[in-house]
Amino acid sequence: MAEAADIQGAPPAPARRRWLRRAVVLLAGTPVLAALVYSPAPQAAQAAEAGTVDVQLDGMAPSAPVKGDTLTISGSVVNNGRETITGAHVGLRVGPALGDRASIDEAAERAGFRAGTDPGEIDPAYAVKIPSLPSKVKQDFTLTVPVNKLELDKDGVYQLGVSLSGETESRQYEQVLGIKRTFLPWQPEAAAKRSQLTYLWPLISTTHVTAETGSDELQTPVFLDDSLADELKSGGRLQQMVTLGKDLPVTWVIDPDLLYTVDAMTKGYRYRTPDGRIVQGKNKAVAEQWLSALEAAVQGKKIVALPFADPDIASLAHQGKDVSGTLGQLRPATDKAKQAVETVLHVTPSTDFSWPVDGAIDPSIVNVATSAGAHNVLTRSDSLQETGALGYTPSAARPIGAGATAVVADADLSTAFQGDMLNAGNATLAVQRFLAQSLALNLQKTDNQRSFVVTPQRMPSTSQAQSMAAAVRGLQAGRWTQPADLDTAAAAKPDPGVNTQVPGAGQYPESLRKTELPVSAFEKIRTTQNTLDHFKVILSAPDRVEIPFGNTTNREMSTSWRGRPDEARLYREQVQEYLLGLTEKVKVVPKSDATLSGHSATIPVSVQNSLVQDVHNLVLRVKSANPTRLMFGDSGQAEQEVTVTGGHSQTVKFTANATASGPVEVTAQLFTTDGVPYGKARKFTVEATEITPTVMLVIAGGVLLLVLAGIKMYASRKRVAARAAADESTQPSDETPDTGPQSTGPSGTGETVDR
Repeated sequence: MAEAADIQGAPPAPARRRWLRRAVVLLAGTPVLAALVYSPAPQAAQAAEAGTVDVQLDGMAPSAPVKGDTLTISGSVVNNGRETITGAHVGLRVGPALGDRASIDEAAERAGFRAGTDPGEIDPAYAVKIPSLPSKVKQDFTLTVPVNKLELDKDGVYQLGVSLSGETESRQYEQVLGIKRTFLPWQPEAAAKRSQLTYLWPLISTTHVTAETGSDELQTPVFLDDSLADELKSGGRLQQMVTLGKDLPVTWVIDPDLLYTVDAMTKGYRYRTPDGRIVQGKNKAVAEQWLSALEAAVQGKKIVALPFADPDIASLAHQGKDVSGTLGQLRPATDKAKQAVETVLHVTPSTDFSWPVDGAIDPSIVNVATSAGAHNVLTRSDSLQETGALGYTPSAARPIGAGATAVVADADLSTAFQGDMLNAGNATLAVQRFLAQSLALNLQKTDNQRSFVVTPQRMPSTSQAQSMAAAVRGLQAGRWTQPADLDTAAAAKPDPGVNTQVPGAGQYPESLRKTELPVSAFEKIRTTQNTLDHFKVILSAPDRVEIPFGNTTNREMSTSWRGRPDEARLYREQVQEYLLGLTEKVKVVPKSDATLSGHSATIPVSVQNSLVQDVHNLVLRVKSANPTRLMFGDSGQAEQEVTVTGGHSQTVKFTANATASGPVEVTAQLFTTDGVPYGKARKFTVEATEITPTVMLVIAGGVLLLVLAGIKMYASRKRVAARAAADESTQPSDETPDTGPQSTGPSGTGETVDR
């Protein structure tokens, strides 16, 4: 061996060892030499098929090491077999640098140990020994290896394998009983050309606010429940998003409805309990604390505001665009977005971006997205795909015509954390794979600096957000990427020869189409909007219903209803029912039947207003079903304008004329001043009684006789009283007692008896 070292051009000893070890790995891949290099290969293959040991990696630090670092990998092994494993150890295997992104994907998906493909272990001095591992027992481990012992000879992504090898009673020879693979990105020095990377940080929640508000000055809102408070509390999903995001170089993507909703909580709110009661919310302080933390976190950061309530652009394009008035909701939603962010966070956002679900687009989606004023459509590389002719992944920005730009996020990076990140093993593997993919992007052969965008899931769970943050922190050293905001990414120069053809409607994923809001949803929304338009005409303060119901209309089209069709339908129905309930607070009061005696009489009809505000622009019209018998004025109907103050009733009197006796049905109906019926019509019967002149003379004569008789009686009484008074003044006083009630004698002097 010493002579070999002296041969001119021979590599130094460490490099030679690395060459020999990797040459062995490559040779072992051939069928002829595999048995010579790995003598226990057949047994190892059988053990791998048995899946005896489950290896989990719970942590890896640093995630992207540099020279001089010590790599620490922690995890656990579980013996799933029936036999106790003896003489075992956990070892680390380092493979050669992977050539491209496809190799990373292939290695990540590979399961079980593969002799001839998986590399050998590094120096056994760094292995962790496990003398005995009984069946169904879990054993934790920690591998600690200086990075310089890994023999990483060039920049790139290296496959790491953590394996457990040992013996069992039935197979008393060392064999690989389980393995888990991950990746080590190795770029110890800053690359000469670094990619720009834009990571979106979404603050979006589900719809929480109903259309119902209180009658107080602030119109205290009623929430569907109190679940938003759980997201805002310490440890909650939205609290974690703010806490994690404040120190990261990210672009905040915010649904303004969330800001309005939390801001409403700070002013006092109510919510429905599961049993239907409406109670006072008690998390005002939680909302105040969250908004304060968010305002501090976004200062100096780029903010993109989605249209209010994050409308489902794809559902609008595929199901709602043919329902009249639907697309007209988008522009106001964009205008509200800017106002909400400026009002609540005191910063100015960009409203020039539209984000269809999962970044899937087709021509109709692009048309709807840009109709709201957005010139940039966030899509994904699994929708707007490359043909492969470039040989590398192009920058995100792609011109797609009509002044619009498709900002194409990388699908692999964007979906990296959509799984179950509560499992520490899953989170660790996801972070390492993300970092590996980002390094592989930068190592692709191209002379141009490129710009990449990451659009994660809209509502990451707490554990997903923590994994996302760990990945972004892993890039903060800036050795192969540098952060950029979304505006910068959208304005980047497109790569020449890049695909700019928007995929056709037939390429839209069927799985996404099945979860869209149906046409019936947009028809229901239109019905509610028509009802609202009709209602606000009569209101003296229309803003009190126009604003909350306008916001609710946007919420009914929210992307957050994806996958929740029953809840979405119930929400729409409750909105319509509540609005109809308000309209019915202005009504004609039911009236009992009336009797009309004579040619002419007055019929009163009352209008009730149970709203807290005045109503006007109303006309009350009464109509006779039989004008030949009962008339109002010169025709069969009459009307009067009505104004009713809040919480009161107004009685309107109509003069009716009877031309014949008999019952007549009368209809009382409210109309708006433009002639549209308002509310329910009320019907009542008027019993008309015609009185002839002869009957009137008889009645008049009888009344006259009664009057004359009354006068005569009155005069007679006055004469008797006068005589009695005269007798008392001329006669002496009578001392004789009055005659008792039983006296039958003659009347005394001065006693007058009427005959």
